[in-house]
Amino acid sequence: MTLTLHEHPFASYCWKALVALYERGVPFERHQVDDEADRARLAELWPFASIPVLVDDDAGLALAESTIVVEYLDRFGDAPPLVPAEPDEALRARLWDRVIDGHVQTPMQKIVADRLRDEAARDPHGVEEARAALDRAYAVLDERLRGEEWLAGPAFTLADCAAAPALFYGRAVRRWDEEGLADLTRYFEALTARPSVARVIDEARPFRPVFPLPWPDHVD
Repeated sequence: MTLTLHEHPFASYCWKALVALYERGVPFERHQVDDEADRARLAELWPFASIPVLVDDDAGLALAESTIVVEYLDRFGDAPPLVPAEPDEALRARLWDRVIDGHVQTPMQKIVADRLRDEAARDPHGVEEARAALDRAYAVLDERLRGEEWLAGPAFTLADCAAAPALFYGRAVRRWDEEGLADLTRYFEALTARPSVARVIDEARPFRPVFPLPWPDHVD
């Protein structure tokens, strides 16, 4: 079996796939995508040239989109599945994965991407809308996590693979009220302490200087 992940250690959607790989203990090779030349080569595998892309040489497959990559990885290793076998539990995991990607990742990336623009092209109104969207999402997640260990229920799932990078970077650009949203804070602390997530965070540390916003002191 030869799996290769085309990724960058600092990219939030790549974190989602990396957490899943480490959770399942699946051996893989890494190909870091750094520049336009790398993107051009990646486009030969996936026309949008977005990361991550997982290549399974044995199956002759190149799979893009982080959710699909995580689902595919359930075929490997002996760990509990990240998409539960029971249909209702699987649906819940997929639902909260979609919530995280749409309502946390998207506005977080809007805030970061705006800083990469020339000053004349920036969108302060859009950034304020993104901050408000994050505030709404944090409140929804805090309510969802009341009495729950993990986002989709008692087991660590696809939804938690998604939440790890989204909340880590979301907290960097729009910190939530950590006392007022105590269940979200408890969950985030458990999430970042999980070995798979902690490993991904550590691997990304050397790349923090590329972050376009000042790296906040409250983010370890």
